[in-house]
Amino acid sequence: MLTTLFDLARPALLALEPEDAHELTLKMLERGLYPRAGGADSPALSVEIWGLRFPNPLAIAAGFDKDARVPGAVLGMGCGFAEVGTTTPLAQPGNPRPRVFRLNEDQGVINRLGFNNEGHAAARRRLALRAPGGIIAVNIGANRESADRTGDYVKGLDAFNDVASLFTVNISSPNTPGLRDLQAPAALDELLGRLMARRSLLAAEGKPRRPIVVKLAPDIAEEDIGAICAKLLEHGVDGIAVSNTTLSRVGLRDRLAKEAGGLSGRPLFHRSTVMLARVFEATGGRIPLIGVGGIDSGEAALSKIEAGATLLQLYTGLIYQGPGLIGRIKAHLAAACRERKVSSLLSLSGLKAKEWAAKPLDRGQP
Repeated sequence: MLTTLFDLARPALLALEPEDAHELTLKMLERGLYPRAGGADSPALSVEIWGLRFPNPLAIAAGFDKDARVPGAVLGMGCGFAEVGTTTPLAQPGNPRPRVFRLNEDQGVINRLGFNNEGHAAARRRLALRAPGGIIAVNIGANRESADRTGDYVKGLDAFNDVASLFTVNISSPNTPGLRDLQAPAALDELLGRLMARRSLLAAEGKPRRPIVVKLAPDIAEEDIGAICAKLLEHGVDGIAVSNTTLSRVGLRDRLAKEAGGLSGRPLFHRSTVMLARVFEATGGRIPLIGVGGIDSGEAALSKIEAGATLLQLYTGLIYQGPGLIGRIKAHLAAACRERKVSSLLSLSGLKAKEWAAKPLDRGQP
């Protein structure tokens, strides 16, 4: 019933200014107005990594629930985990509006939000008050005007270690000037050194040792992928998310394609999946990868798994397809496991990584 209601409401939501539609969606979820997942997930979709059991590999990507307002609703809609953030130590307004643009012709979105959020304290308070249960990832970032951006990430570990299941370190947003510089090997070395040292200290104090995932951009030069992945492996990160939004505009048709910001949605699928496969190859499949970017169908989700993903995140696809997309993706992945006679979706992970990694980044929409 509520899935149908959301489907009927989608044209009205798409008629609103994007940020207003997003806020209205969050308010509906806060009031419990969302379609509940029906029944248990197929055992084939279960993923056990980092000492955590994910009932299925799906989540809504960071940016949807910046301030930890609706993680319970995200789980209730059938996601295997929820990610909140990106959250920064201090509240900040982000960039001036308008700053989100739907590319209807391309089924994409351009945003230049700039880490707008209410800060650590607000998100932490909500997470501390939420009902127990479910896996929660906290996506941490740095304030735009911070004099010590690396220190901001360390503050994120301190703020959320007792309420997060895992952390995602966002050093790949294109909308905070200079943030992507933290992906350079020297800067990455300092960042990860301080993060891992702080995590070890927290563990020595008897606090939980939380997994740390680093989120990369899809615009990294091919010749830099090996060095970056080597640094991530050297510091023992637990996973890599591939990828954030892109600055590329190859193949776009919509008149709003000229807007500045990061591009997500269907136009990002090809580039992000190629990058995912290249990271899988560079790491030898030794650590779990989260596939993000352009997932708007069961076929796209399966392609991410075959390119090397262990977990999946979607966001823009939900804007155009509605919340029923979550169930359709899970049904498609479970059917793929049955058809290929495998008991676990992870048996399909990386099967086509070499094929995907060999593709050009700028092929445009698949």
